[in-house]
Amino acid sequence: MQKNTKVNGSNGVSKTGPAVGASASTGFDTSGYTKKRETDPYIYQVGFGNMFASQALEGVLPEGQNSPQKNKYDLYTEGINGSPFTSPRATNQRTWIYRILPSVSHDGIFETKQNPYLISDFSASNPKVHVNHTQINWSPLTIPTDEKLDFIQGLRTMGGNGTAVSREGMAFHFYTANTSMEKTAFINNDGDFLFVPDQGRLDIQTEFGRIMIAPGEIAVVQSGIKFKVDLPDGPSRGTVYEVYGGHFELPELGPLGANGMANIRDFEHPVASFDVDQTAWSVIYKIGGKLFECKQDHTPFDVVAWHGNYVPYKYDLEKFILAQFVNKDHTDPSVFCVLMVKSKFPGISFLEFCAIQPVMSTTKDTFRPPYFHRNCASEYVGFIRGGLGGLGGMFGYSGFTPHGPTAEQWEEGATEELTPKYSFPGMLGTLIEPYQMLLLTDFAVKCNEYSEYPRQPWAFQPNFLKHIGNVNAELKATGRPEITPISQ
Repeated sequence: MQKNTKVNGSNGVSKTGPAVGASASTGFDTSGYTKKRETDPYIYQVGFGNMFASQALEGVLPEGQNSPQKNKYDLYTEGINGSPFTSPRATNQRTWIYRILPSVSHDGIFETKQNPYLISDFSASNPKVHVNHTQINWSPLTIPTDEKLDFIQGLRTMGGNGTAVSREGMAFHFYTANTSMEKTAFINNDGDFLFVPDQGRLDIQTEFGRIMIAPGEIAVVQSGIKFKVDLPDGPSRGTVYEVYGGHFELPELGPLGANGMANIRDFEHPVASFDVDQTAWSVIYKIGGKLFECKQDHTPFDVVAWHGNYVPYKYDLEKFILAQFVNKDHTDPSVFCVLMVKSKFPGISFLEFCAIQPVMSTTKDTFRPPYFHRNCASEYVGFIRGGLGGLGGMFGYSGFTPHGPTAEQWEEGATEELTPKYSFPGMLGTLIEPYQMLLLTDFAVKCNEYSEYPRQPWAFQPNFLKHIGNVNAELKATGRPEITPISQ
């Protein structure tokens, strides 16, 4: 018989009884927590990189030590490290958890049903990955209706670099799911997941508590942390960015000063909640891109209390503070950076994750569409609202691939009246800029949603030649030879 008691701490939700607060100081005070969107029933602790503490029952967190001989209610102590023990304090990430049964209580880990679309080896020698040589587009994937797909089996790896085994690199995946994960948890040993839904909310239950995200919000669940994904709105679709080895952090503000971009207090972390459930569960591990499974006779979501800084979190992209209003020209897209991952090269990000929102355009003498550009980093733009034809989807290109407005957009930008206006009205998108090239998977280049950017080799006109008479007059006046245009 299933025993299922949910005491959801300061998440403020209990399916079988009154909620119990999760303040580490008293065990019951929830006044310092946040609850924002009406579509989110939970409340959170706020900050980024903080040392949090949360308990769903009063007095469960031990005082003055991490691993006492005996915990209250005979809970088991378990540690989880997101960085090496010897990392400096500023980068050391770990959490102590106090749970009903330890994670080692299972029947062994064995290879299980694979998701054939998961790729984690982006070595150039891998025949299943391909160099992206041009600008490409993906329309939104269709959510299947003829088969049940949970989050795990609904992942489709689109591209990446490095390898999960080397713990250096990244991948990005599209997901389509039409069923919640039932009696199943997932743990990604390979890297951190950053979730970006564009259709349907995700109710993410983690060992540390619950997180709800809707389109326009993101969540990060770090490597080694168990979670399951429920679909409160039915079928869901979105993107997941995965980083091997490193962790997401906030970019420095530099000349912006102390404030702006993503505020620290707008990142929200769950509070302790736990289930009491002694029925059959599965835990699926992703290790080196392959799936493994262990069976156990209890829920993995039985953590009654925890403290530390290696904790999942969510963020509402609508809260991002734009620093784009300028008197002329454009600022670089790095000012849209929400989170980044450091590379081994000083001053160079391995990955930047940015938010694109409507911005007020300058009224001075400025070409306001995105200018023609060749960037050393790759760029991939995904859409939560708006996009290509208002349909969402994604487009992208590798480093130094030329890109910019169409001929029609250039003509409009070169001749429009420079009155105040919003650029990208009604749009909410994301941009990733990985320093290293992203190789694309077989699925990415063969799926029905893939297309290449329309070629326009003769759409642009050499308007300079319209002025060749004036140019030659200027050259002649300064004693230089005149130009004779060459044409076919």
